[in-house]
Amino acid sequence: MAEQALKLRPISDSPEAGQPYDAVRSILDKVKAEGRDSLTAPEGKIVCDAYGIAVPQEGVAKSSSEAASLAEGMGYPVVLKIVSPDILHKTEAGGVLVGLKTREEVEKGYESILANARNYKADARVDGVQVQQMLTGGQEVIIGAVTDSSFGKLVAFGLGGVLVEVLKDITFRLAPATHEDALSMLDGIQAAEILKGVRGGEAVDREALSDMIVKVSQLVSDFPEISELDLNPVFATASGAIAADVRVVVDFSPQPERYRPSQEDIVRQMNRIMKPDAVAVIGASAEDGKIGNSVMKNLINGGYKGKIYPIHPKADEIMGIKAYKSVKDVPGVIDVAVFAIPAKFVAGALTECGEKEISGAVLIPSGFAETGNVEGQEELQAIGRKYNIRLMGPNIYGFYYTPQNLCATFCTAYDVQGTAALSSQSGGIGMAIIGFSRSAKMGVSAIVGLGNKSDIDEDDLLTFFEQDDNTKIIAQHLEDLKDGRSFAEVAKRVSKKKPVVVLKAGRTSAGAAAASSHTGALAGNDKIYEDVFAQSGVIRARSLRDLLEYARGVPVLPTPKGENIVIITGAGGSGVLLSDACVDNDLNMMSMPDDLDTAFRKFIPPFGAAGNPVDITGGEPPSTYRNTIKLGLEDPRIHSIILGYWHTIITPPMVFAEVVIDVVEEMKKKGIHKPIVASLAGDVEVEAAAEHLYANGVPAYAYSTEIPVAVLGAKYKWARGAGLL
Repeated sequence: MAEQALKLRPISDSPEAGQPYDAVRSILDKVKAEGRDSLTAPEGKIVCDAYGIAVPQEGVAKSSSEAASLAEGMGYPVVLKIVSPDILHKTEAGGVLVGLKTREEVEKGYESILANARNYKADARVDGVQVQQMLTGGQEVIIGAVTDSSFGKLVAFGLGGVLVEVLKDITFRLAPATHEDALSMLDGIQAAEILKGVRGGEAVDREALSDMIVKVSQLVSDFPEISELDLNPVFATASGAIAADVRVVVDFSPQPERYRPSQEDIVRQMNRIMKPDAVAVIGASAEDGKIGNSVMKNLINGGYKGKIYPIHPKADEIMGIKAYKSVKDVPGVIDVAVFAIPAKFVAGALTECGEKEISGAVLIPSGFAETGNVEGQEELQAIGRKYNIRLMGPNIYGFYYTPQNLCATFCTAYDVQGTAALSSQSGGIGMAIIGFSRSAKMGVSAIVGLGNKSDIDEDDLLTFFEQDDNTKIIAQHLEDLKDGRSFAEVAKRVSKKKPVVVLKAGRTSAGAAAASSHTGALAGNDKIYEDVFAQSGVIRARSLRDLLEYARGVPVLPTPKGENIVIITGAGGSGVLLSDACVDNDLNMMSMPDDLDTAFRKFIPPFGAAGNPVDITGGEPPSTYRNTIKLGLEDPRIHSIILGYWHTIITPPMVFAEVVIDVVEEMKKKGIHKPIVASLAGDVEVEAAAEHLYANGVPAYAYSTEIPVAVLGAKYKWARGAGLL
């Protein structure tokens, strides 16, 4: 079958008329007119032919003799399949026979399939029996596509046949997928080695498979009504790939339009919200214990230098500042309004903000969608759209932006300025972020609550922090993404400039069982998040502690110049655990060259161990640490160092810390600045030593071999995704 070349285009573009578009459009229009929700196998073949997707020779027979003639024309063995728009799962209906080798077998098979179809569904419309060239040999894989409520069109790849349902070894990418995306999918399944050839088997044709993935992704992007698609199995060989079975499910329901402001509008309005010249507090109060009182105190005591306008229906002044009955009574311009009033009054006050042309509303009150009051939240969204007000919340703790000394929240004021911007969907997680940041003395540029996300979402924050010179890393906790495709598009761009770390809560597969295709049934919610995050360059945190440690540590580490990592440890046990952690975090432990091995051995006792890890043993003086660390930093073949310290009398914890800091500073003066992380094992004194190291630019952790390596691994994931290695 001759393949037709396709010109790929972004999903946002409309497909142009002409082949292959017209052929597919004709089929889909026919299916829609007949009120069907799936294509027959012959219709699926026409669609595949139009997009250059290789399928076997086949034909549709209306009689047993016609089936036999078709089989003899294409050569035995053949496969027979029922053709019925009312029978999607043909195997379950007894509508598939394989390996038929003679005219007599085909004629009997034809009658058998028709009888099975009548027994399965007596009123099913039967259009005939498909006679298909039987494929043998090669590795069975599945290539498919699904439509996700958040991410839209996704293309999928995994092992095919029955294995896909047993092993669930499948990976996803946003459609349309690039050639590079497709190749990464071949390497993204657990059974990737099988495709490369094992136990004497031939490697599959990677180009043919990646080409088919790209074409499937373009097909479903061009035709949004294709909701699910399966090519299963696809037989992949050393010389090509061909799809033995095609299943296409359609949904002609109109897709809801997503509200997406332009990037320019997002930046302009988010700048006014995060860096306001004037803030109104709607519900400001002089009474202790009121949220409006806490917000006022935080604005004043936090050091905010802009104008503050308390809004209260009866008060003349609050905390020494003139109060107004409404934002409309304020004579000056207001950039953002913080709401601290009961839910039932929010809509009216928000309308007044719109009439005042206020750019943003920070909606602290609860009592909306999270309590079942969806209608009330939709009313706020409508007001926001009408007046072009961006809404943060509702049901949030507010936000901090430390470069402005802005504490627009009822939580405790926070004033440790830094370069990490954090956000959370949950108020409880927000409190944990604030507490950890304070305890670890981690400087932040911002901490933001998103709550119900009636409007402002994670991608709005990414867009703001992308252009914010005060932010070097963005760390976000989320439970869902209302527009996952928008997030992925923004994250892919932002992650090239700044690390983006995400903690996604809720690893469920809810809803997958309702799917009609194999691909759809395997599209577990968390697996899609996992793969799209990777495609977008996002670093995924597996726990809240990971999120916080990455936010703290990744900006401290310089960007590595290569993949070679060396472990220097004073304890063999720590060296083993640190090595395991390197494997867990996809870090490359350097194979030690002979000359470098000899150089390390000059500084360690005979009973120590060079190689990698370099085990200097626990009884060594500070000079051994100094010499080995210095050697590791000076040798250009080593790109990063992991230190494993063991508490000894000869080299106490704080002495070890000072040695490391001295060597690092000495090397910096020579222009050598490499990532170093440290794991400290010992009595409580190692805690102060770890803090001292961290304060001097070396991420260090007492009692853990996992965390320091994970932080280094996060830095590497970002550097790889950003193309810096």
